[in-house]
Amino acid sequence: MQNNDAKFRRNNFDVANAVNVTDPASVGDAVESIFLNLFPSARVSTLRNAMNHITQLYRGEHRGYAACDTGYHDLQHIMDVTLACARLMDGYERSQKSGEGLGEELFIFGILLALFHDSGYLRKRGSEDDRQGAEFTPIHVSRSAELLKKYMQGVGLGNLAETAAQVVHYTGYEVPVDCILVPSPAYRAIGNLVASADILAQMADRCYLEKCYGRLYTEFVLGGIAIKRDAQGNEQVIFASPQDLVVKTPGFYRIAKKRMDETLHGAYRYVEKHFNGQNLYLEAVEKNILFAEYVIAHNADIGMLQRIPPQTPGSDRASPETDDKKQQVEDRRKRTGDRRQNTAERYPDLDDRRQNTSDRRRDTSSKK
Repeated sequence: MQNNDAKFRRNNFDVANAVNVTDPASVGDAVESIFLNLFPSARVSTLRNAMNHITQLYRGEHRGYAACDTGYHDLQHIMDVTLACARLMDGYERSQKSGEGLGEELFIFGILLALFHDSGYLRKRGSEDDRQGAEFTPIHVSRSAELLKKYMQGVGLGNLAETAAQVVHYTGYEVPVDCILVPSPAYRAIGNLVASADILAQMADRCYLEKCYGRLYTEFVLGGIAIKRDAQGNEQVIFASPQDLVVKTPGFYRIAKKRMDETLHGAYRYVEKHFNGQNLYLEAVEKNILFAEYVIAHNADIGMLQRIPPQTPGSDRASPETDDKKQQVEDRRKRTGDRRQNTAERYPDLDDRRQNTSDRRRDTSSKK
């Protein structure tokens, strides 16, 4: 793990500004370090092989699957979630009494879930060449479950494969959490941890708002999420545009926070044990939501979203509605300066807002 010498967090790094989450080797080293600190005599080959396998899948280096074409649910997202999951499990393990933790095998189980949880977006070569990965959004977790189960059966973990195919549904909405069958409370704990990592990692991404605008909206359109139809065929517009998605992000956060607190039983707090009392993920999420609110308060000026997300397979796909963002950004920079310079004085009223806004992490009344 690299030392954090940079003053500002880099766009391709994790919340601690220590691990390049666009580089699977760096993430793999960080995960293995956490694993070996917990289990010094353990072998890392299973983790390392799984990391290599998922990397090959997303890069299109596997003969059975085309490269990832979803720019939001991409390899960086998988690496970010996997690292967050390892940290959450580390915090969980260190919070338990001796002999009551997850243990070596279930730690590996959790990492495999994180690595494969969105693999259902990947397209099969031949039969799905004319499809786009985002089209599978409504059923992507079930597809992920099948791919995960097949992989585990092929690497000698068949005894856990069926359970993994169930627990991975904690990360989605196809099956209500209360309806997911698990053999013991330990698997429920893992489900809570992996699902919490999924929410935290993506919303703590330094370019989260930019990705919502430029990438996630495109996936929502293709997946039938932006506009839904009822049984009678009537259209219901959920997100009218990329800008509308950004505007509705604070509302989504309130829903996601309630899910983490209630449905997932506050498992996100275990990362504080890993970070010696600090929750760097939640702090980063709060900053993103605060800036989203600031953008909204300034007539939803999308030109304020000036960070440039790292390029990954699939990130070049964008909705036509996002084409004018570049000009909006340039217009904004001419008026107020370049946000990429990370100068707080560029937005003095945002700095004041940060000083005077109550901590929404402790505000539960507005989320029920």
